[in-house]
Order: sequence, then C-alpha cells, then structure tokens
Amino acid sequence: MRIILYLGKGGVGKTTVAAATALRSAELGNKTLVASTDIAHSLADSLDMPLGDKPIEVAQNLWAQEISVVADIHNYWDTLKSFTSGLITMKGGVDRVVADELSAFPGMDEIVSLLHINKQAVEQNFDRVIIDAAPTGETIRLLTLPDTFRWYAGHIARTEKGVVRMLAPFAGRLLKTPAEVLEALYKLDEATAELRVTLSDPEITSYRVVVIPEKMVMREAERAVSYLGLFNYPVDSVVINRVLPEMSDEGEFMRSRRQVQSKYIKLIHDNFSPLPLWEVPYYSEEVFGLSALSRLATDCFGEQDPCQIFYRGVLQEVIEGENGHYTLRLSLPFVKSSDVRLRKRGDELFITIGNFKREMILPTVLARMKAAGGRLTNGTLEIEFEPAERAVIASP
Repeated sequence: MRIILYLGKGGVGKTTVAAATALRSAELGNKTLVASTDIAHSLADSLDMPLGDKPIEVAQNLWAQEISVVADIHNYWDTLKSFTSGLITMKGGVDRVVADELSAFPGMDEIVSLLHINKQAVEQNFDRVIIDAAPTGETIRLLTLPDTFRWYAGHIARTEKGVVRMLAPFAGRLLKTPAEVLEALYKLDEATAELRVTLSDPEITSYRVVVIPEKMVMREAERAVSYLGLFNYPVDSVVINRVLPEMSDEGEFMRSRRQVQSKYIKLIHDNFSPLPLWEVPYYSEEVFGLSALSRLATDCFGEQDPCQIFYRGVLQEVIEGENGHYTLRLSLPFVKSSDVRLRKRGDELFITIGNFKREMILPTVLARMKAAGGRLTNGTLEIEFEPAERAVIASP
C-alpha cells in the first residue's frame, strides 16, 4: 500500500502531476486511486472527464474521485454536531443558530478529508492512493489537525462524562443518547490516532512538493518541507514543473526567461539536497486528458515506477534542549568540509560549507532565536539555536 500526497503553491501544476503519476501507476498494473482534497477541484478538468464524490473508474486500473467535504461531513458528523449543539444550548442558553456555529470543530472539513485517506489505507481497496492536495498553507494546516483534533476530542469527552454523571436521571431527555455520542467520539478519536500513524509511516506515505522555477514558489516549498519535517512527515522528492526547453530560434524574451529559470533551478537543487528532483518540461499545449498525462509521466519519471520510495531518511529534525535552546539537524551526506558559516535573517538561514551553499526557511520556533554555531559530523549538520537577547530598555 502506498499513499503519495502532492502539495505546493496554488497554480504550480499539482493536479496535473498527481493525475500523471496515478495514470503511470495504473499503466504498470497497479490498482490506483487519484483523489482531490482541494475545495476548488480541478482533477476532472485534468482528466477531461466528469467525476463525483465516489471513486469511478476512468481507465484500466485507474479510479478518480473529488472528495466532497459536504457529503462526508453529513456522513461522519451529524450525530456529533447535533450533540455539541444540544450541549451548548443546554449549558448556557445560547441561541440554537449560534450554537450550531460554535459546535463546528476546528478543521472539521479537513479532518474528514484525511479520514478518507486513512479509510483507503485501512481497507486497502487500492494498491496506490495519489492525493492532489490543497495549496501548501491549507495542506500544512490539514496535516497538523490529527494532533489538534485529538486535543479537542479529549476535552469534550471529559466534559461530557462529567455532565452525564451529574444529570444521569435526565440524560435520555436532555443529552440525546449520550452513550452513542461518546462512542462516536471515541471512534473518531481512534481513527484520528490511526491516521497520524499512517501519515508519518515512510513505508506507506510519501510527500512530494511541486514547484516552478520562481522565487516565491521556491520559498513556499522550502517552508513546506520545514514544517513537514517538524511533524515527521516523510518527503521523498521534489518535482520542478514547467521548465522551459532550449530552442535554437528563441528570441530575447525567451532567452531572458530561461536565464531566470536556470538561476532558480540551481537554487532548488542546492536547497533541497539530498532529495531527488524531477523536471517536467513546459509544453506548448495544455496538458489534459489521458494521452497528455501519460506523456508527462514519461517525461518526468522516465521508465521508473513513480510510486516507489525515492528517498529514505530524515531531512531535518528539531531537538529541544535545556534553557530554551534548540538543535536543528540537517542531512548533508555529500558535503565534506568542516568549515561551517551561518547567517540568519528573520526566518531565513544561509549556510555555507566550503563550496556548498544553501538557503532555507526556518520553522517559527527557530526563526525567533539566534543561530549560535554549527558543526558537520558524518554527513549531518547540527546548528545550535539560543534565545535572542532581550532588548534593554533605557530608563526615562
């Protein structure tokens, strides 16, 4: 069982790359599902055929689905939402319309989308599940929700137990079968815990970032990799989309654009090392439909199986020390020099080791701190961070 999530800034071609990956997997004989969790679905446009909220077969061994959050919220959450609305109304006399709004769990729609992924992993209806995820920011928020939801679920469960004990004689009338509600809550909590394991298991799940050779896109992708690393979500490669080809008769405009792209392609290779990188050419025609997607998959991955695990290992790790100190560990297996130079500017860290140069975006917890030095040992760079000195305010 393999689950692959494609993420990246909106408009970089995640949907196209995800659909092409799934089609190539199906062509290799694997029963494959490609599903979109983006609210603004475009998977049907990419495949050039209508899709629904249930998987439908679109080619041999290939199924596709645009996950309907509205339908799934109805299926998963009606009992729980009714319960929380009733509980809030009973406790504080809150207007029912307001109570309905308050009863919505934070990130409820995203959790439902993730439970969909876990359902496929548990039931193993498919050999491979390829996810066309929402734009980077939404996806990162989505991936942190298993932990957040479990916190909320635990607090609500404890509150409800107290209410049930206090109002046991009236529970049937006031709380609307609390035993069933608690059972539903526990099941959701268990499913979310199981989901967290699935999402962070490198033998099952891989994350791939799709970029185009532009500064803002590259920076957002770096942030994505940093945050995925914080939650131990395994990234196994990066896809560089829309790479302009060299042409013998290109004009000044195209030559200038290619020079800009070349600059950022080099930075992407430097900054995302040691991840494998795949390049997809910028086609002169639109890429949609099975034939065009099959061509893209071949141009990107060649004859390789695009669902294999392309990289194993931890890219970066943040370790909390004593007295507010932290250590950032980065895997740099091909760098030999021990002369480490660091420069930090806001949430950016510039690393120079011999001829190796890398720019990276720091997680928020480190962006507020001061880089105190680094050392390279056996292919691992360790950078120490310490609390920034507090500003001294002069007395009036």
